[in-house]
Amino acid sequence: MKIIKLSATDSTNSFLKDLAHNSTLENLTTVVTKKQLKGRGQQDSIWVSEPHKNLTFSTLISFKDLKIIKRKYLNFAISLAIYGVLFDKNIPKLSIKWPNDILSANKKICGILIENTFSGDRIKNSIIGIGINVNQEIFPDFITNVTSLKLETKNEYNLDSLLNTILIKLQEKINLLESNQFQVLEKRYLNVLYKKNIPTMFKNSKDEIFMGLISGISDQGNLQIQLEDDSIIEFGIKEVTFL
Repeated sequence: MKIIKLSATDSTNSFLKDLAHNSTLENLTTVVTKKQLKGRGQQDSIWVSEPHKNLTFSTLISFKDLKIIKRKYLNFAISLAIYGVLFDKNIPKLSIKWPNDILSANKKICGILIENTFSGDRIKNSIIGIGINVNQEIFPDFITNVTSLKLETKNEYNLDSLLNTILIKLQEKINLLESNQFQVLEKRYLNVLYKKNIPTMFKNSKDEIFMGLISGISDQGNLQIQLEDDSIIEFGIKEVTFL
């Protein structure tokens, strides 16, 4: 497990992607920075993080035989790893908001970006970008519904120690994935999924508002929502929002 520490970089995912393209890296090679200038989230959204206060890092994970059709379980494994570490830190009211935001109550504490490289019908490797609000206490006005470990527990955290704990937990969950423990991962993920089986208002990409229940995740990784007439519709990333 190799950890590369940078004082600053545009994006740890981009840095690690370039590094992997130009050299052979050992599994779980991790790039961490104290200052990320252009952090990225899902579908070109941005991740803003106060320098020296938070964890912003990316990890390369190589797979021996993970089929593309199983990639939703990769998302489950990564999300559950972070969830488990924060649960052990006694962060209150934790949940995973589909697909992989980690919340305390309704406030975001962690974001995850997974970028895969494919070979045939398999995932060759993944670069896992993770941003966790750790010791930051004040956030910009344009960022709403966010929190941090320190805000929730009143404790200050050592970033290096926290990173090491997360990497150990990531390896643990990846081992479950590679031993084909798919149903175990899915059950654990659904057990902590935000708003599952709770009547919730949603808005789709056409700005239509509707009531439904989150019932599960499809084989393609889409969110399944049960409507009032008991029919089930599916949504991809950015196709539906919570109200």
